[in-house]
Amino acid sequence: MGRSLVIGLGRSGLGAARLLKEEGHEVIVLEQSDDPGLMDISSCLQKEDIHVELGMPLEMNSFRPWLDQIDSVVISPGIAWDHPTLNALRERGVIVQGEISVAWKNLKHLPWIGITGTNGKSTVTHLLHHILEANQRKAPMAGNMGYSAAELALSLRHQSDLPSWVVVELSSYQIEAAPEIAPMIGIWTNLTPDHLERHGTLEKYRQIKSGLIRNSEIRIFNGDDPDLSCRRDNWGKGLWVSTNGPEYAGRTYDLWIDKEGKIVNRTGVLFDTSVFPMPGNHNLQNLLLSTAAALQLGLTPKDIEEGLLSFRGVPHRLEWIGKTKGMQVFNDSKATNYDSSGMGIKSVPDPVVIIAGGETKQGDPSDWLKQIHKKVCGVVLIGKGRAELKGLLEQSGYEGKIVSCEYMDEAVLSSIELGIASQARSLLLSPACASFDQYSDFEARGEHFRSLIVNQLDS
Repeated sequence: MGRSLVIGLGRSGLGAARLLKEEGHEVIVLEQSDDPGLMDISSCLQKEDIHVELGMPLEMNSFRPWLDQIDSVVISPGIAWDHPTLNALRERGVIVQGEISVAWKNLKHLPWIGITGTNGKSTVTHLLHHILEANQRKAPMAGNMGYSAAELALSLRHQSDLPSWVVVELSSYQIEAAPEIAPMIGIWTNLTPDHLERHGTLEKYRQIKSGLIRNSEIRIFNGDDPDLSCRRDNWGKGLWVSTNGPEYAGRTYDLWIDKEGKIVNRTGVLFDTSVFPMPGNHNLQNLLLSTAAALQLGLTPKDIEEGLLSFRGVPHRLEWIGKTKGMQVFNDSKATNYDSSGMGIKSVPDPVVIIAGGETKQGDPSDWLKQIHKKVCGVVLIGKGRAELKGLLEQSGYEGKIVSCEYMDEAVLSSIELGIASQARSLLLSPACASFDQYSDFEARGEHFRSLIVNQLDS
């Protein structure tokens, strides 16, 4: 085995470094930060014979001591695939690959269920994983979430009882850095403008997502998504689902919801959607996608229905926390763009007080603003992008109260006060922004919100 250089000490980087070491590679990890808090992680890796260098920015000078000795460089999803330093490494003949590519090489003997999309992919991943596990089908989940695919591959290397499938959430960043991934089932939830600051154009973003689906043996699509539906002939043979019945807008569907709220396919009624606890039409779309996949994997409608009865939702995605001052409280920290936040606002009882803000992204805020005008009685803005969002709201003519706070603790107190004054029915954290201005990820942001609000809940 050769020498591999891993960039970054996040979960993906740690998983890739340990997996490569287990394979017999000599591994070096370069981390841009020199935060003293990383010393413990660095020390642990050194004991595992993985060399770590802190304070190493992503530039060619950081690589020079090993340039003639490394066979590959492994990057985490947060690093741009076309970063100038990575391009310079490629020109020298160095293989550059994503962490998910390292995981794929170790897990491709197992059938993958790959789930992608702008929004909804976490819900579908959690839901399908739960349905399978509830029916005694071993199907661990990993990917663009708390547990990296490399960590999963490492945990399975010495297990004799292997899973039947792996359920993997895949972002555009991960797909771009591992174009060889070929799932048994590929699920595409939707496509709206996102990550354009990274990919440049919507067409490039769409092209990356479509690569995963084209590589999939069985393809499942959300027919209610306008972008996917209008290009239906581009994606090849697949299964299409819709909440609008068996025929809609001149198209026919393989799985749908009828007017009585029942899930139906060409063989007949399968079960009632009332067994599914998550609010919103978009979550019914997620339910259909998960059901279509479960049927392909051999589960019966009864199996799926029983799995749904024990599903408790997805952390940080319209997660119901409790009630405070009569308001229902929802943690929607995973709503990191305008479209996802707009769906969250649409799904909860109004009038609503929302907490939004963080690191803003490119995208079209028009539907988000429409939902705010329609349902939101007050907005509390936080973080780096609060002035930009306040400008958007004011320019749109929003007449509700806007409160600006730098940090979450102040925002929680202000949102409760605003909710009481406005007689709000819901208090919703739905940022419409990335978390990286103040938090390591959306999960850390949601957990902080939950910890703050729990002390304010009605007894």
